[in-house]
Amino acid sequence: MRKNKIKVVVNDKMQKKYVYYLTEEEGKNFDPEFKPELSPREMLRLGVFGGKYLSDCQKEFPAAWFKDVRFSEKYHQADLNFFKVNASQSLSVWQKNGWIHPDDPRGWFQWYCRYYQGRRHPDDQRQIKRWKAIRRHIGQVKKNCYSGDLACRRKQRQAILHWAYDSRKI
Repeated sequence: MRKNKIKVVVNDKMQKKYVYYLTEEEGKNFDPEFKPELSPREMLRLGVFGGKYLSDCQKEFPAAWFKDVRFSEKYHQADLNFFKVNASQSLSVWQKNGWIHPDDPRGWFQWYCRYYQGRRHPDDQRQIKRWKAIRRHIGQVKKNCYSGDLACRRKQRQAILHWAYDSRKI
């Protein structure tokens, strides 16, 4: 636990005057059921979400997270993803399916970035449950691909990468 909690005020395209507090040290004191293999910085540097995710709200997170990250300011570009494929669904699909919590209007990765930074939130258990559910895709890659064959199931591997699992190691 942090000695002093840190107040964060968010003002970006999707949230105005949203306030939350960092109560844990960055990257520490995770729920015992939540063991991501990649940090947000590692994910961004590898290439996720077509270079579009967090392109307008970098002030909220450490500048080091964005060093050597290629962004697309205007639209999602699959060639910026590690596996060079589009494995994303639109925000409207996420909203329609009820996967978005109002405090994290960009979805799971925004929740994860804030959690990694030290925010703890009432939605944590739901998000961790969703993260754990992605393991079924890891099982499918293991069943259908030779170990280390990064050309096998690239779209599924990219989607797995979006959830902080290192699909390069499958």
